Amino acid sequence: MLYVVGMPIGDSGDTSPRAIAILGQVDLIACEDTRRIAPLLAAHGIRTPTLSYFEHNEERRAPELIERMRRGARIALVTDAGTPAISDPGFRLVRDALDAGMRVAAIPGPSAVIAALSIAGLPTDRFTFEGFLPSKPVSRRSELMALARERRTMVFFEAARRLGSTLQEMAAAFGERREAAVVREISKTYEEVVRASLGDLAARFTESSARGEITLVVAGMERGDSSQGRADEAGAAAPAISVELLCEAGLSLKQASAVIARLGGRRRREVYQDAVAARRTRPNDDPQNDDSND
Repeated sequence: MLYVVGMPIGDSGDTSPRAIAILGQVDLIACEDTRRIAPLLAAHGIRTPTLSYFEHNEERRAPELIERMRRGARIALVTDAGTPAISDPGFRLVRDALDAGMRVAAIPGPSAVIAALSIAGLPTDRFTFEGFLPSKPVSRRSELMALARERRTMVFFEAARRLGSTLQEMAAAFGERREAAVVREISKTYEEVVRASLGDLAARFTESSARGEITLVVAGMERGDSSQGRADEAGAAAPAISVELLCEAGLSLKQASAVIARLGGRRRREVYQDAVAARRTRPNDDPQNDDSND
């Protein structure tokens, strides 16, 4: 049997009594970092053996853990903070355990996503969790452009060192007046919520860098939002020109077409075909160089 155990995201007092009981009853604890969980186990007198299970060894570790469970072992899966498999290792092991017919049980715990939403002061009736944005600038900007028309509240994780630049890119993609909140160090001593426009947040955290664990909550696009007008203008402009600008920034033709299609409310294939046709009408372009086999 596999237990997926939620761990505290800051204050160790948030560890649930059920989580403590399970960690003491299982045969093995698979954890992201054996050194980080050791103090918590020691504080509760738990002597269960631990084994490292993290991003770079999970492909090798998962079959080993499945085999142990086949032989009757009860295993608890934990990460350094929060719930396993939510922007953390765990998905592969959970899937493999289910495929092998094992029972998988959730031991719920604190969630940075839900905690940030609850104190951000932004709509929570509908939201989408986007995790970490791509680290490469071109891919990150492409992802943000694709989210520009999202109407649900969006939740992101971000490293403190990149917060200023990410907020600048969000302001460019969503509009400087879009409301957002930087939620920092949830449940820790210096917990902080800074709610303002993306433009103001970008200025603040570019001038003075943040520290600690960051969760970003960004309002969805509202009807009549000025950013919608800019997106509509981009979609209504000649698709080939917009696609070409994205291609010059490093995207493939298919990737660029997908972005423009989402911004303009069109089908990706339609935008792609228009871009290919436009390339063929320009005498200096090679019509074969349209990455149609991507």
